[in-house]
Amino acid sequence: MEESEESFECIVKGVKDSALTIHGSLQADRLGRHFAQSGVEPTHVFASDLQRAYKTADAICAPQAPKNDGSIDRVEVIKLAILREQDFGFYEGKPFYARLRDSKKSGKDNHRLQHAKDPGFQDVETKEAMAIRMDSFINLHLLPLLRGSYSEKDPAIMIVSHGIILSTLWRCILKQFPSQSVSLGPGLAIRGGGPTTLEHLGGWSNTGYLELDVKARKVTTNSTTADTAASSVNAQMSKPNTTVPPQSLNGYMMIIKAVNCKDHLTGLKRTGGGVGSSKFDEGQKTIESFFKKRKV
Repeated sequence: MEESEESFECIVKGVKDSALTIHGSLQADRLGRHFAQSGVEPTHVFASDLQRAYKTADAICAPQAPKNDGSIDRVEVIKLAILREQDFGFYEGKPFYARLRDSKKSGKDNHRLQHAKDPGFQDVETKEAMAIRMDSFINLHLLPLLRGSYSEKDPAIMIVSHGIILSTLWRCILKQFPSQSVSLGPGLAIRGGGPTTLEHLGGWSNTGYLELDVKARKVTTNSTTADTAASSVNAQMSKPNTTVPPQSLNGYMMIIKAVNCKDHLTGLKRTGGGVGSSKFDEGQKTIESFFKKRKV
């Protein structure tokens, strides 16, 4: 997830193509350096074709470490419209509607009831429609990479998109695995000390990331190694979409290694005076660039 101008203006942003803020650009740069220093080398990078997402992806890929011969094999960011945020229809680019006093409905729901039949009114994209989009992405892009062989090493796939649609993508990915094949990695606490709903791991902060480790393995139907947290997944799961068969990755295991990880943001503070929330200018230099040694 990325930070854009509308984030601070109480403006509904879905498919509206808003720009990154200065702070958002610094967050993306921090994440890229964090991955490079950690030895993370993405082989495939998919991003929404909205600039706040694909420019975040570009910034993340920029600091990739050079090879032994000094060259840098930078992966190309694949921009996809299918990875756009939820389409808010009529409400795109408009201020949030406040909840009416003594009303149990949100301001948006009250407004919808009053204007749904108005000419040109376009409703918000449904959860079902978003799931169809994400199932299509999985079928067309993820499954071929996970099931096939990629040169001499396993693929390292990075997906840069937006908060709501990423949550939908996660739930669609989860449906592809038998429950006993999904587990939490070491150090990840289970909320409340008991079984958690893996479908709802929580939201993403700006440049916070979910890290998954997917490996092939032979899964038996009477396996007793199911993780406590994963054992409740099937009961909690909604009716699967038919675009991608459920549990199409039967025979694979998935370990959740990090949830909304923000280690790369430690110590990063927003520039005061509203500067950090203003639009990022790609031609603007950072303070570090003035202290770099010149090549002789």
